[in-house]
Amino acid sequence: MKVLGIRFCKVAKAEDAEAIASLLGENGLGLKPTNMPQTDRFNGAVFPADDAPLGEGSWIEIWPTDQNMPEMTMLQIVVDDADAFAERAKSKGVDVKGPDDAHGERIYYVAGAGGFPIAFVSKVK
Repeated sequence: MKVLGIRFCKVAKAEDAEAIASLLGENGLGLKPTNMPQTDRFNGAVFPADDAPLGEGSWIEIWPTDQNMPEMTMLQIVVDDADAFAERAKSKGVDVKGPDDAHGERIYYVAGAGGFPIAFVSKVK
């Protein structure tokens, strides 16, 4: 069992999400976002930590809230085998939810202290 990457995901009100993305990007820290579809409103930004293909490695995600994405902060841990991590966590008494398969990934969820959402994901085999 191996950790392959860390993702930080922030979903915020549209104006706050855009401001965070601007701070991380060209108007602040200079991180390079992936190409996102351009529209008349901010749709989100993904800032990879390295040159790994999207879906691998580490990155920061910033999204505006909508009907399917409530305001939140989430830690996502990219692993080599989410099923193995789930079994280990369950054997230690952790309440694991999932899996969900989406976007070519298997995703499990746990709640940290104070309800902090943590997901661990791996590519679907």
